[in-house]
Amino acid sequence: MSLEKEYKVDIDRYRVKKGETVHLKDRPTACDSPLEKAEVKEVLFPKALAEMKEWQEKLYAENLCGLIVVLQAMDAAGKDGTVNHVFSRLNPGGVHVVSFKQPSVEEKDHDYMWRINKSLPARGDIGIFNRSHYEDVLVTRVHGLLEKELEEKDCPKRVLRDIWDERYEQIRNWEKYLCQNGFPMVKIFLHLSKDEQRKRLEDRIIHQQKNWKFSFSDIEERQYWDQYQSIYEEILERTSTDDAPWYVVPADNKWYIRYVVALITLRALRKIHPDYPELAPETAEKLEQFKRLIQQTDGDALEEIRRMEERKK
Repeated sequence: MSLEKEYKVDIDRYRVKKGETVHLKDRPTACDSPLEKAEVKEVLFPKALAEMKEWQEKLYAENLCGLIVVLQAMDAAGKDGTVNHVFSRLNPGGVHVVSFKQPSVEEKDHDYMWRINKSLPARGDIGIFNRSHYEDVLVTRVHGLLEKELEEKDCPKRVLRDIWDERYEQIRNWEKYLCQNGFPMVKIFLHLSKDEQRKRLEDRIIHQQKNWKFSFSDIEERQYWDQYQSIYEEILERTSTDDAPWYVVPADNKWYIRYVVALITLRALRKIHPDYPELAPETAEKLEQFKRLIQQTDGDALEEIRRMEERKK
């Protein structure tokens, strides 16, 4: 059965097709599926998480491929909550979450992808990027940080003019390289409405138990809303590919975000289709011997196993 029929959501409608023009104002920010919240939370979401866990165990055991999940969004869109509710149910030994903050002095002394490459998952693992390399074609552009840095170094005007086109090209090539080497990537933009963001920021201020989430930078960044939306549209258009697609997921309903993100991840795992590795013939034979011994009821099974191992040394 297809994922869409089984889980009652066509996630393809959130995918940005290669070369597609993106207008975020025309895309939904709230649940647009005829789903009941109770059914999702009580039946469908737990079922999706259980299947994700099964695929993750096979991915880890097979140890051939890894998976990278990128989460990008405006402030208060629910990235942290999504990580917690979707990926915390998996085996923590095979899931690595990395949050990319403002780059350190050491990171600034390297190319912009240096810190990203350091954080890539190993084969068999799932890597979750809470923000990502896209900050370097987003925040740096909104605030003119790169331009200031290059101007201070007297870089030619051509460099300033072409820098963003070059970065898009570099990112597309890098993501294709990762996919070809067994590390496919899915990129998810949590599409929050400006009104819902205001409510969530107010909630952080009003409720004491949520005060710790509040940052004055969230308010400061809100004044750049339109610029962020415009650059996100360009990012989605320029970097959504077959190797590393973008999905624009409605983010006004937290329960729906988490469900759709789980389904996108589940589809990526199904596409990799990992399986438990086959045992070597000699190992399989030894295992059969152990099974027969364990099934004995004479009480000497463990001692016989020990003797067999001693004879092989």
